[in-house]
Amino acid sequence: MTDQLVNLTKNTTLANRVEIAGTWLTRLKGLLGRDRLPEGHCLVITPCRSVHTHFMKFNLDILFIDASGRIVYLAENLPPFRITPNVRQARFVVELPAGIVSSTGTSTDDCLNILPAMLKK
Repeated sequence: MTDQLVNLTKNTTLANRVEIAGTWLTRLKGLLGRDRLPEGHCLVITPCRSVHTHFMKFNLDILFIDASGRIVYLAENLPPFRITPNVRQARFVVELPAGIVSSTGTSTDDCLNILPAMLKK
């Protein structure tokens, strides 16, 4: 897995530290229990089509990514105690600190440098 998450369409770096939640337990825990997600960090949840922010302490930007690395849906500045829709096309989800989507101009249909083969390493 690369250490950076890059929006290839906009040529911007979304995160310099990528954490993978790829097991049942790590997906279940996600970011629960943390006080914040530091700037430059992200959590990639795989496989995933929907997330919740119940019991979270901070807002998040959420990207839903298909198998080709394309953003198929996004939720900006999602506050605690919310549930996203089930995004059927999504293969994985990227959770970022709130404000990253806006500050980088990231949008639906942008392509990221994240592919299923990268997540299996």
